[in-house]
Amino acid sequence: MTPAWIPPGPALLFCPADRPERYGKAAERADVVIVDLEDAVAPDARPAAREALVASDLDPERTIVRVNPSDSDDHAADLEALAGTGYRCVMLAKTESAAQVADVHAATGAAVLALVETPLGVIRAAEIAAAPGCAGMMWGAEDLLAAMGGSTSRFSGIEAGGPRVAGEYRDVPRHARAQVALAAAAFGRWAVDSVHLDIADEAGQRAEALDAVALGFVATACIHPSQVAVVRQAYAPDDDEVAWARKVLDAARSNQGVFRLDGRMVDGPVFRQAEATMRRAAASAT
Repeated sequence: MTPAWIPPGPALLFCPADRPERYGKAAERADVVIVDLEDAVAPDARPAAREALVASDLDPERTIVRVNPSDSDDHAADLEALAGTGYRCVMLAKTESAAQVADVHAATGAAVLALVETPLGVIRAAEIAAAPGCAGMMWGAEDLLAAMGGSTSRFSGIEAGGPRVAGEYRDVPRHARAQVALAAAAFGRWAVDSVHLDIADEAGQRAEALDAVALGFVATACIHPSQVAVVRQAYAPDDDEVAWARKVLDAARSNQGVFRLDGRMVDGPVFRQAEATMRRAAASAT
């Protein structure tokens, strides 16, 4: 049975596991803290990072622990450390198979957020989403491009021209993003959008987060506290959206099937969109 944990809000903030003095600050600023035992921690610092994780007392409802990939030397030790905590969601770095997700869930009992960031992981996104224990899906652009021998996931100002816009993802990362979003939706998992590495690019961060909302992502990962407010604002529906969603849901109680409301046709998809709007409104109010 798939674990029911879901992020309580849209802004997920990475925090290095070897910096326990930052745990509390990250928790205060973001909806969810991702305590990172992988990329943010040097290999020789990981034993101490695991000790810090076990000693921590963050809210399990608002904490995700990123562990090292299944085929890494640190993976087993990460899971052992996680077992000594009350945290209920684990992000598996570089997920490449359903078996890896099932193994992590069996070993920890935690909900698994499968981070898809390799070519093989992208190709197998659907089977990963279907795995027992998979609660959510996330994708990563930079590791994906590195694994392909590429250099950058986004167009530069020099390359941008015609339909291309500087800072936008290249076609392969866009495909990977779509693959993960579709796989998550197909199997009833929630999806998390990737990080925006250009911390100073507030406009780009906002545009990306608004696009994530439009595509059904429930959250966006952040690498800096300054990105949290931008993400929250993007995911929060405005007053007009909330008013329309509430009107749709109220009208649906006395109408069966398709009906007309303020000149617009309302059917199942519109009803579900209204429900999603109200969920985002509730999350932004907490």
